[in-house]
Amino acid sequence: MTVSETEAWLCREIVAGAADAIVFADRSGVIRLWNAGAEAMFGYSAEEAIGQTLDLIIPERLRERHWEGYRTVMDTGSTRYGREILAVPALRKDGSRISVEFSIALLKNDRGEIAGPAAIMRDVTARWNEERKLKERLASLETKAREP
Repeated sequence: MTVSETEAWLCREIVAGAADAIVFADRSGVIRLWNAGAEAMFGYSAEEAIGQTLDLIIPERLRERHWEGYRTVMDTGSTRYGREILAVPALRKDGSRISVEFSIALLKNDRGEIAGPAAIMRDVTARWNEERKLKERLASLETKAREP
């Protein structure tokens, strides 16, 4: 294998084998890549997801805000989520909500134009639920401590 063939093989294997969801959407928000991690996380097969918009996994009440931000990123070529982790609610195929953290990489074509974002996502629902319970417990204990 040449160096470029080896690099291409490595990229395919990393994406295919990653436990995290790796999703690429084009400039208009249509899913073009959906790895096995995304299948496990969201419940949709690649065949079901590819060709659909990201609305597939975005809760309805957040869609308008999401698309506003998405269009801005596609127009400006700039996003803070390449360096920062964003935590958002997401939808699974069965309609249940999960909490995901993700970062994105803006991919460019050979002309230097934004082709779309690749997102690397992790399901953090269990941690989010545990943190919420701890905050509730702390608030309850603080209330009791203030009581005479």
